[in-house]
Amino acid sequence: MLDVPAGASRSVRLRLTQDGLASPQPFAEHDAIFARRMAEADHYHRMVRDAPMTDEERRVVRQADAGLVWSRQFYHYIVEHWLDGDPGQPVPPAQRRAGRNRAWPHLWARDVIAMPDAWEYPWFAAWDLAFHCVAMARFDPQFAKHQLLLLCREWYMHPNGQLPAYEFAFGDVNPPVHAWAVWRVYQLSGEAGLGYDREFLERAFDKCLINFTWWVNREDAEGDNLFTGGFLGLDNVGVFDRSQPLPGGGELIQADATAWMAFYCTTMVAMALELAREEAPYADLALKFFEHFVAIAKASNELGGTGLWDDEDGFYYDQIQAPGQGPRRLKIRSMVGLVPLFAAASLDDELLQQLPIFRDRLAWFFANRPELARTISVDLDIGRQHRLLAIPSRARLERVLRYMLDERELLSPHGIRSLSRAHAAAPYRVEVDHSSHEVHYAPGESDSGLFGGNSNWRGPVWFPVNYLIIEALKRYHHYYGDELTVECPTGSGRRMDLGEVAGELERRLVSLVLPDARGRRPCHGGAARYAEDPAFRDLVLFYEYFDGDTGRGLGASHQTGWTALAANLIERVASARSGG
Repeated sequence: MLDVPAGASRSVRLRLTQDGLASPQPFAEHDAIFARRMAEADHYHRMVRDAPMTDEERRVVRQADAGLVWSRQFYHYIVEHWLDGDPGQPVPPAQRRAGRNRAWPHLWARDVIAMPDAWEYPWFAAWDLAFHCVAMARFDPQFAKHQLLLLCREWYMHPNGQLPAYEFAFGDVNPPVHAWAVWRVYQLSGEAGLGYDREFLERAFDKCLINFTWWVNREDAEGDNLFTGGFLGLDNVGVFDRSQPLPGGGELIQADATAWMAFYCTTMVAMALELAREEAPYADLALKFFEHFVAIAKASNELGGTGLWDDEDGFYYDQIQAPGQGPRRLKIRSMVGLVPLFAAASLDDELLQQLPIFRDRLAWFFANRPELARTISVDLDIGRQHRLLAIPSRARLERVLRYMLDERELLSPHGIRSLSRAHAAAPYRVEVDHSSHEVHYAPGESDSGLFGGNSNWRGPVWFPVNYLIIEALKRYHHYYGDELTVECPTGSGRRMDLGEVAGELERRLVSLVLPDARGRRPCHGGAARYAEDPAFRDLVLFYEYFDGDTGRGLGASHQTGWTALAANLIERVASARSGG
């Protein structure tokens, strides 16, 4: 027994061996071995994370990377066995076969998977995992690629093409970000000098094609290219539970679900065009996804008049279509209305010249269907070096950005809020089926009973969607360059191009986990221990999400999860600072 008095410490040395040690003094080299292993770890980290970071930045990045490794866990859940019960044990209750996951008897999980964390959430979550893999791509791309392919294998993906969401409800619908993660892991791995793994891209693309088909067939209820899907990972962002039927009946058409699908399309176009460089038939699939994108973007902007766009406010909103009534927009300025910005892709002249089949088909499409070019942002001007596919026109993009970059609305000191701060003074209220529903700004812990009150998308900053906003802004900047500038923050008189706006958001987000002049990290709130105690001041907790006003960490404090994306952003900020 190890007796440690209060205020004291004891060290225990262990050495693991498979076959025993021949040396009569197995700990004689203990300190030397530790020094070698530490030097190896330092060398490895500087090799895979080679941006010119400060010592403080590097400490944070190493903790983010380590957290993703620490959260890898063996996951064992064979649904068929769970339904049948354990041999020699009492037969499970009959209601088990009518309960959760009954439609997933094929799922046979016996794998090491990256979890949101290995304690509170000891199960994988599909859309969390996509972001984990993008963060891991910089230091362990092989494992990241393995994880993305794993969920597409026949013992995970449903025969109908749906990807499993998470243990407590495999059939829930998560945002379709799997293809984006595949594409980014492919790119990040190649940019790091580790090679562009075409076999991985092709295998994943084929499975994403199947998943895309499931989305089109199952979540477009009316066949009009406007999508539902449920809460889509944003939990209580809406005025009522979006995963349940509407009070009084009707259909909820979701601006984010529809935009996620447009984003899916532009990602698949990019992947197909990359594959078509060496295998020409993929150009046909690129065209197929291009036409899907055109149809979805047209519906978002035009169906029924102006689609999901509200010209009075200059924002995209969810819409209720109730029996016997006209469509009604739910005018809540939230992350839901920013997701349409994600679906942006820039096609370069050089690529189109390499793929004449795709180039000529695009020209035919717009020569013979010119009405589509007027309703969506598709610029095929031959005079430019780039072509843009996007849902919002330039004018609409600028109007949405006014809200997004307004500190009285969606812009916080530490990123983009999930709900506008304007709803603090002006809550949104709606009457549905003779009952009143309200959404108001709550920057910290959830004060809504939706989803058990255990999540809050009504004000806090969430890393994954902020990461996607930043990447989208960079794609817009690739097309518009310095021709398009906006006020940032809105009303400040300070104008930035969209690349500079993306950099500003990166700096605000990484400020969550970096110490200020007093040594305090916003993510730790007012806890003096993390600023003053030598045993704690270098420790960073990668919280689930963050207070929309103060940046205080919220939710699960012990997980790295998707907040590990901070490591990628810190690298970018460091590179930008050095002119790289």
